[in-house]
Amino acid sequence: MSSLTVYHESNPEQPLKLLTHAEDIASTLGELGVRFQRWAANAPIVPGASQEEVIAAYQHEIRRLQEEEGYVTVDVVSLTADHPQKDELRAKFLDEHRHGEDEVRFFVAGRGLFTLHIEDHVYAVQCEKNDLISVPAGTRHWFDMGERPHFVAIRLFNNAEGWVAKFTGDEIARRFPLLED
Repeated sequence: MSSLTVYHESNPEQPLKLLTHAEDIASTLGELGVRFQRWAANAPIVPGASQEEVIAAYQHEIRRLQEEEGYVTVDVVSLTADHPQKDELRAKFLDEHRHGEDEVRFFVAGRGLFTLHIEDHVYAVQCEKNDLISVPAGTRHWFDMGERPHFVAIRLFNNAEGWVAKFTGDEIARRFPLLED
């Protein structure tokens, strides 16, 4: 189930708010400039579908976002518990960082935890299948795929280079809950 847990940055043990309805999550994040939506496929997707098949199933929504926001690159990332570099990838994404562009992810399958550090609050957004999140450029955040990752996500970028992070050096991410497997 998708959820949004809000904390004060000084108190990771005590959530201030927990939301589980998509409309409430979208409204709360929208006030922060974060896009959260639910999408449905225009065609069925079978396990093991190719990148082209996944993109084709969501082409209408992808095209709309590209027109609205100017995204030029679209790809699909898929990670499972047997991936040989899963631990290294997880460690890399768990450090707080920013991007010079929006970070847009749509979960075709599986789940992940985007945690946003905005002013003096931390917003932990558990994204599930059919969730789209767009983290605005410059927003401090980190991502957890869990110890046993399982997700397929469509990524949209404003540049052809793809994922480029600027790490903050702040160790705040180590104090907050991770994605539970």
